Amino acid sequence: MEKKQERRNQTQEKQTAKKDAREEENEILVRISGYDIPGSKNVYAGLTKIKGVSWSISNALCVKLNVNRAKKIAELKKEEIMEIESFLRSLPILNFLKNRRSDSETGETKHYLGSDLEIRREFDIKRLKEIKSYKGIRHSAKLPVRGQRTRSHFRKKGKPMGVKRKK
Repeated sequence: MEKKQERRNQTQEKQTAKKDAREEENEILVRISGYDIPGSKNVYAGLTKIKGVSWSISNALCVKLNVNRAKKIAELKKEEIMEIESFLRSLPILNFLKNRRSDSETGETKHYLGSDLEIRREFDIKRLKEIKSYKGIRHSAKLPVRGQRTRSHFRKKGKPMGVKRKK
């Protein structure tokens, strides 16, 4: 009797797992600032799916716009989504939360999102390589830049390092 009941429970669990998988397939996607965010996520966690939006910026957005952090992305109205996008464009927050402080070209403090952030990062690495700084040399050699150890990690396949062959 107990075994039959355990089997029933297991089959019910499998069926609910299948239903959850089907719901994920048919899930609502909300587009904010060019990124598709699953509607099942809450606002606080969902906004971090946008490249350049950290947890602290997501929290600041929720506080400034009086959006409930536990509210689901799918429950947002068009007006709220427009407010969020305009907030992310202007970003009226303190400078230490922004990702581009004292830009090397302009000297301004800005915050970039999405592909703009990726392009800026690539240009920074390219500039470091051109001026032959230590970080640029490490980037061009495809080695760790921030002081990690290389004895046991960052080994490339096919390149033996510090190994002598028998003759």
